[in-house]
Amino acid sequence: MKKKLIFIIVPFVFLIFLFLYRDGLILEHIGIKVDNPFAKRIDVPQTFSQTDKNNNGVPDALDIVYEARKEVKQKTRYQSAYYAGGYPPDSEGVCTDVVWRGFLGANITLKDLMDEDIAENTKQYWRIDGKADPNIDFRRVPNQFVYFERFAESLTTELIPYDIENLQQWQPGDIVVFLDGFHHVGIVSEKRAKDGTPYFIHNTKPFAAEVKLSSIKTPIAGHYRWKY
Repeated sequence: MKKKLIFIIVPFVFLIFLFLYRDGLILEHIGIKVDNPFAKRIDVPQTFSQTDKNNNGVPDALDIVYEARKEVKQKTRYQSAYYAGGYPPDSEGVCTDVVWRGFLGANITLKDLMDEDIAENTKQYWRIDGKADPNIDFRRVPNQFVYFERFAESLTTELIPYDIENLQQWQPGDIVVFLDGFHHVGIVSEKRAKDGTPYFIHNTKPFAAEVKLSSIKTPIAGHYRWKY
């Protein structure tokens, strides 16, 4: 009798567990990276810019996403180091490298833009060690944060699952910066979870990956969109 009760109760409890945590975050946290089958998928309008300045037939915002995703496909190894000339080898990098590499997909050379502004406005950048160093400055999260604060469109840092009005403010190609607790940055994907929250392309140990943005619990310091 006890065995029969166990066979009845355990599946029932598991189903309740899935229902209560329908955003799937608990499952993802323990390594089961699937959306809860009981969650209702919501459709979030795609309102990203259709500008195609490089004339390749793909909106620049998606060019950035697709180029950044190459880091995930090749599993770019996380390696923090200083490189003469600034650029690391293609097979390694850190979170900031996902951003500038993604921008190259839209023919935007972020290093040149940042180096120029840092040279002219060094005091604006609080992560400069005494003087500008083009070999590393563009690869530091706080410097990217300052640059996007100055030149990109600032958007909401609040992410609300199932809230379409909020979620449509998160579009592919957006940049997300974290500063509280650890410095981190990445690119918003065009993919979404069932709850409407976007996926996030980034690089942290051991290698580049695409994960639910909502799985990162550190407060978001900045959310930006390039002015295409």
